Amino acid sequence: MNFKSALAGLSIVAATAFSASVHAQTAAPAASAAMPLSAAAMTDGEVRKIDKENQKVTLKHGEIRNLDMPGMTMVFQVNSPAMLDRVTAGDKVMFKAEKSGGAIVDTDIQPVK
Repeated sequence: MNFKSALAGLSIVAATAFSASVHAQTAAPAASAAMPLSAAAMTDGEVRKIDKENQKVTLKHGEIRNLDMPGMTMVFQVNSPAMLDRVTAGDKVMFKAEKSGGAIVDTDIQPVK
């Protein structure tokens, strides 16, 4: 096999893999379209710490799909200090997080009943 044949074969394999990847990425949103946007954006978590003075909450959370972020424990700035009155350390919660001004901000948090 010469170099040109090998390069052509590799190009075909790469193009096929790229095409499959693009198809998978464009097909995924259609599958989640049946789910309400608010439910799709919510992530499960557990409150570890509340810092009302600095308007922050520490959450141990599952995957944040809209940010392509794996589960971990991290500190979030909150949109509104009133959100911190809804929860206490140890509460199981559902929350929304978004990128805002270079930071990841908790835009909604609800205790799980």
